[in-house]
Amino acid sequence: MHNHHLVEDILRLKEEKKAVLLVHNYQRGEIQDLADHLGDSLGLSRKAAETEHPMIVFCGVVFMAETAKILSPGKTVLIPRQDAGCPMAHMVNVPELKALKAQHPNALVVTYVNSTAEVKAESDVCCTSANAVQVVQNIEADEIIFTPDRNLAAYVQRFTNKKIIPWEGYCYVHERFTKEEVLKAKEAHPDAVLMVHPECRPDVIDEADEVLSTSGMVRFARESSARTILVGTEEGMLYRLRKENPDKTFYSAGTAKMCQGMKCTRLEDLHKAFVKGQYVVEIPQDIMNRARTSLERMLQYV
Repeated sequence: MHNHHLVEDILRLKEEKKAVLLVHNYQRGEIQDLADHLGDSLGLSRKAAETEHPMIVFCGVVFMAETAKILSPGKTVLIPRQDAGCPMAHMVNVPELKALKAQHPNALVVTYVNSTAEVKAESDVCCTSANAVQVVQNIEADEIIFTPDRNLAAYVQRFTNKKIIPWEGYCYVHERFTKEEVLKAKEAHPDAVLMVHPECRPDVIDEADEVLSTSGMVRFARESSARTILVGTEEGMLYRLRKENPDKTFYSAGTAKMCQGMKCTRLEDLHKAFVKGQYVVEIPQDIMNRARTSLERMLQYV
């Protein structure tokens, strides 16, 4: 089936099944183009919680579809690819987290939404890169175990005197941006503004003009008077930024970095998801209930 037929069929099936299509900013361009809601994990979590549609089809990685299911337990949630994984989410597991909690009995656990449902269930509150600083500043604790991303933990530590105990996980995509290549990019484009994601290494963040979640990047790119912007995040973001700001120029802050989990979903997979009703996201009830508490707390923070 040619792409335009696929697209027509996907849109027809979406209507037929009363589905809403949630798409992350790192997805392939042709998937982004079909989104009912395109966004970062916080924005999409909100849409999942609010939607009236009986079916949610989530083009992102598995933990995002799980989040949608936890927040909308009565709805059918489909993920077109079961292998759309996030390695960082699997860098933490429940037994190790429980052991760390036992070592720090006064600490509360703040877990980045890039995590499994089991780990969310073991946490006090979730956060995203858009609201991590607010969550940590406002949570009723002086000690915080922050899992699974050490780079986001280090970024949040810049804004608080609370003691943060970071988990040693990281995002392999953002970790690959180096200070050297970022400096080279700045040299090549001296008038450019550099915006990076808080999952980047601390020495890359030190070079940035703006540190933003992907939704923050969308907003900044729209409102900034800068004509050239260097972008330190997964390369799918460049597609959206260029499409929405045709009068501005966007470059990756170094070689383009790709997330395999985000890029494995193709139009064919999305089509198959609608035709075959696959893959249904299912989570054990007790884990779902406990994880919901930490996610609903997250949604209270702007």
